[in-house]
Amino acid sequence: MRFQRANFLVSDLDRALILYRDILGMRLDHVEESEDDSYSYDVFEIDKKIQIKFALLSYSNQPRIMALTELGKNNLEKMSFPRRSAIVIEVADVDDVLAQCKENNFKTYKEEHLVTHDGREGREIGIVDDDGNLTVIYKIEKA
Repeated sequence: MRFQRANFLVSDLDRALILYRDILGMRLDHVEESEDDSYSYDVFEIDKKIQIKFALLSYSNQPRIMALTELGKNNLEKMSFPRRSAIVIEVADVDDVLAQCKENNFKTYKEEHLVTHDGREGREIGIVDDDGNLTVIYKIEKA
């Protein structure tokens, strides 16, 4: 088996790309309008009257690991709590990512001290996009 990708539903693809592409460093590979019979309508239970758009993102060594499916403004209900999923990304420069998030008004949680199962230590912080999708960034600083 191979893990292919995560997919977040978003209301505004351009706004979401500021976080996932510009701040978190993913490369936008492909954007397309979805077909009327797209499988996404069924599995995400999207109203078929909504025109959806699909974007694929990659890191240079990890092709097509993230997808964003745009439903348009006012087509996503507010996220329920507790959150049910998150993606986790190791970043090279936590402070730079946090500064860019602040500059672009993305919600961040307070920083936590990370201790991994094998004793490594570092920093971790949660970031939320405008639609409530959670990304946790981390950086190992002590082996």
